[in-house]
Amino acid sequence: MDLEVSPALTIPASELGWRFSRSSGPGGQHVNTSDSRVELSWNVAASAALSEGQRLRLVTRLGPRRIAGVITVTASERRSQLRNREIASAKLAALVAEGLAPDAARRRATKPTRGSNRRRLAAKEQRAATKQQRRRPSAE
Repeated sequence: MDLEVSPALTIPASELGWRFSRSSGPGGQHVNTSDSRVELSWNVAASAALSEGQRLRLVTRLGPRRIAGVITVTASERRSQLRNREIASAKLAALVAEGLAPDAARRRATKPTRGSNRRRLAAKEQRAATKQQRRRPSAE
């Protein structure tokens, strides 16, 4: 089954690599016999689904997540292998979508408003007065 990342990008099932192993955690005797942990791998460098720009963006953005050009996500949250497959697919799709998302607009630095500055100084005066009243009266 192909993995739809966005309406513009679908990763073909032939490029996805699945591995199953025994999962830790709850499940009792069942967990010792079933391979419910799922690893989903996708080779970004060799993918035909990506354009050159998308590939470059993913390689730079997901650099630390890649091992030898391959992105791997694991899922062992559920006892069912099917549910873990769905979770792993969703994780990979979210990771790739986040990697391809455009950069956020840069924040423009602004000055504090005159009113906020006035309120800050008034609060500071109030705190100073409160602390002044806590002091022991001087014996003069």
